[in-house]
Order: sequence, then structure tokens, then C-alpha cells
Amino acid sequence: MGPLIGVLFDGFAYGMLLFLLSVGLSVTLGMMNFVNLAHCAFAMLGGYVTVTLMNVLGWPFFAAIPMAFVAAAAVSVVLERVLYRRLYQAGELDHVLLTIGLAFISVAMAAYIFGTLQQPIQTPSFLRGSIYVAGITIGIYRAFLVIIGLLVAALLVLTLEYTRFGAKVRAAVDNQRMARGLGINVDATFAITFALGSGLAGLGGALAIEIVGLDPSFAFLYLVYVLIVVSVGGLGSIWGSFVAAALIGISDVAGKYYVPELGAFLIYLVMIVLLMWRPQGLFGKR
Repeated sequence: MGPLIGVLFDGFAYGMLLFLLSVGLSVTLGMMNFVNLAHCAFAMLGGYVTVTLMNVLGWPFFAAIPMAFVAAAAVSVVLERVLYRRLYQAGELDHVLLTIGLAFISVAMAAYIFGTLQQPIQTPSFLRGSIYVAGITIGIYRAFLVIIGLLVAALLVLTLEYTRFGAKVRAAVDNQRMARGLGINVDATFAITFALGSGLAGLGGALAIEIVGLDPSFAFLYLVYVLIVVSVGGLGSIWGSFVAAALIGISDVAGKYYVPELGAFLIYLVMIVLLMWRPQGLFGKR
């Protein structure tokens, strides 16, 4: 049982990383109805901000990580005001063409500035190595990811489901004209929501470096995983993204451990089965 529990834990930790990367897209796509295929470009931005602050400026890990969130959120506010806002009422094809173009631009800029090699960081010594609990080896950094993922999930649910701000976001999405008539600043609400989603992507990108590395292909490589998580979880559901990320993470790690001949195909098989069972996603309402 020890190896099995170890694989399940590693898979769940990887799922929490996928959750951190994908939950921002769940917010913007599910609540704002905007198809943002440049989402992982903000995650990549957070990663490169962390690398620059730590490796060039000598910032400590726990000071650089919050700046990844701030940098991604700040850039997203500018792009939201200049580009995204013009397409809120447009169709999904327009969303896709704009955001995939931004993703290609971000990849080219990252390759030009940082090169194409993997960018390492040095995490604090107390986050490295493993601990043994009841005969099970647990990676300390993976346990750290689990804690962060649980905290982010709880905070998002509380913020978007049980606060006045969350009610404003849902009202603005359902009927902008009525929301404006009630005195809600729709533009500011959308900008804050978009910044929140992009900032969470930046946070996920920064935390992902230690596990999966960072190079210019990150914006496209993990976009596939993020879209799978959002699709399986269901649009607009934080808990759906959480459960889907855990399932995909465990399936990926367990598949590579027990049936390596399938490789990464197992997560696509899981996605197909789940979407055939529930086309709207596990917790999706539409």
C-alpha cells in the first residue's frame, strides 16, 4: 500500500499544480464568458518574473512568488483595457484569434529575452527533500503545493460565492445593462476579475518551475492541460476545477507509473470518458 499511497499523493500534488494553473481560466471563461487561450502566457510571465527576481536580483523565494501574481495581474489589466474589453460582446472565434496571437507573441518574446533553455530556481532548503510518514515518502515541495492549492480553492469559493463582489460579477455576466442600471461598475468588475484570474495563473507558473521547469514552450504545453481541467470540471465551477485537476493529476502520475506504455495518453482517455458521461463537465451547469 505504501507505493500506491505515494503515487496517489504525488498525483494529487501534481493535480494541485494544474489547479493553480487552470483555476484562473475557470474564472474568466466560466464567469466572464471569454475564451482566453493566452491564459498560460500569464503563467509563463509569472514564472519568468520569479526567475528574474531570484536569479538576477537575488530575491528570496517567498518574496518573489507574490510578485509573480502581481506582475501577471498588472499586465492583464493593461491588456484587458486595451484589447480584451473590445471583444467581450464578440464571438468565440474572435476571442480565440486574439488570444492565440498573444500567446504566440509571448512565446517569441520569452525566447528572445531568456533563450530557449530551462530556467532553474533555488527553492529554500526546508522545501527540498522528502519526509517519511508511516512508511510513505512525501516530497516536501509537493506537500507545500497541496497546502497552497487547498488555500486558494477555499479563498476563491469564499470570494466568488459568498461576497458582494462575487454577486456583482455574476450580475455583470448575466445582464450588463441591468447591472449598470443597479449602479454596478461593470468595466471595473470585469477588470478586477480578469486580473484575479491572470494573477492566479502567474502564481501557478511561478510554483510550477520546481516541478516541471520553465521554457518558452510553457505557454502552449500546459494550455492543453489547463483546457482539459476546465472542460472536465465544468465552466464557472471552482470545485469542479479542483476535482478535475486532482483526477487528471492522479491519472497522469499513476498512468506513467503503472502503465508507462500509455504515457500521457491516459489523461485524454479519462477526459473522453468523463465528458461522454457528463458533456457539461463534472460540476458544470451549462
